[in-house]
Amino acid sequence: MLLTDDGVSIEARYEPSPASGTEPWGRLALVVGHGFTGALERPALRRVASAFHQHTAVITFSFRGHGRSGGRSTVGDREVLDLAAAVRWARRLGHRRVVTVGFSMGGSVVIRQAALSGKTDRIRPMQDIPHGERTGSSPGRTDRVNGEPTTAPGEAADGAAPDAVVSVSAPARWYYRGTAPMRRVHWAVTRPAGRLVSRYGLGTRIDPRGWDVDPLPPVAAAPLIAPTPLLIVHGDRDPYFPLDHPRMLASAADPATSELWIEPGFGHAETAASPALLTRIADWAAANA
Repeated sequence: MLLTDDGVSIEARYEPSPASGTEPWGRLALVVGHGFTGALERPALRRVASAFHQHTAVITFSFRGHGRSGGRSTVGDREVLDLAAAVRWARRLGHRRVVTVGFSMGGSVVIRQAALSGKTDRIRPMQDIPHGERTGSSPGRTDRVNGEPTTAPGEAADGAAPDAVVSVSAPARWYYRGTAPMRRVHWAVTRPAGRLVSRYGLGTRIDPRGWDVDPLPPVAAAPLIAPTPLLIVHGDRDPYFPLDHPRMLASAADPATSELWIEPGFGHAETAASPALLTRIADWAAANA
């Protein structure tokens, strides 16, 4: 169990590298963030971890409100703190190079966490924030998590900054309802009946308070990642997010440090990722971290 900066317990698993001491794999770790309603023990995530573990060390975990982790899901907002805790754990385990790989919701989280590294570490716990500060705004603030401003860009990341980022099947913007699957997701998140179905049917506990202030959207976070390498992966048969999402992310990102892969026949996130695609992602991570 890992403890986030806002006091949430996160279940996590570490699988050491089978190629310990062998470059380029020996000192690399992939930290994998699942999609909404996923969890550490879900078959899709275990399949991804198994494919990556053929090459290098892997850390998987359950985002808050998922699996055996504590707290409630904020659907991509405070999950940046969960990812930061996992990246710091990889550093403590001795990995000099850490690459974050996120799928769907996790794909938006890895983009935002990389953009905010050095800032997410200093977000105060929600209960410590005076209520009047939770919804205010101030010039120059680059992001807010449940209403709390982050610190300025460029501050020390305390080990939470990744060396490269892979975002798979991620949204570029919030509140997208243009496909039937995303309309179902919004029903599950915003309606009491939907949250009951998510809790008891899908094992996902959602914070009913929603967002006081919208977090920085992925398309606005993407340009802040540079010079950290960024890979954006999306399928041309994704039923959740059409191709304008990855193209928006790629257009916003620094072209000198980012790549876009549009994968023919690929559907959505970890459930549809083929072993061949996962191997290519691992190879990219080793070459770019």
